[in-house]
Amino acid sequence: MSDFAQPATSTFRSRFVAVRALLERLPMSAILLAMRIAMGFVFFNAGLLKLRSFDFAVQLFANEYRLPLIPPELAARLAMTVELGAPLFLFAGFATRLATLPLLGMTLVIVTLVYPASWVESLLWGSVLVTILTRGPGVISLDHLVEKWFERHSPSSLMSQHVTKAAG
Repeated sequence: MSDFAQPATSTFRSRFVAVRALLERLPMSAILLAMRIAMGFVFFNAGLLKLRSFDFAVQLFANEYRLPLIPPELAARLAMTVELGAPLFLFAGFATRLATLPLLGMTLVIVTLVYPASWVESLLWGSVLVTILTRGPGVISLDHLVEKWFERHSPSSLMSQHVTKAAG
């Protein structure tokens, strides 16, 4: 019986390894792009909702959210501004790490002061945002292009180009 089990186990393992190797070929930049778009739309849609019915948003902040130390109208306007602005940076991959910070702050406020029972959703949002914050936006981003431009135009890069021309 063990003679038959060995080839089947070996075949299963080799297929598993092949599938895993195929999955590992998926570029991290594609995953980071998907994360940026997904989180951007979560917040952007919330901002659009506040924009379309701002008076209702103010009432929500006054009657349901009841944030301490900040008037409801100001809280609604700040939330709407962050929710409409920061996602644009995520979508473009420009100042991406900086753009995650206010969204992480909002997520922290939501889970601690507004909807503590939504900790699972907040944990998911926070995990995605922390991944973008710590790993960056990937190569499919304006940040990557800016970084490459600075690498080409840095004093050390310009000096090495000058030395290469002089030697040639």
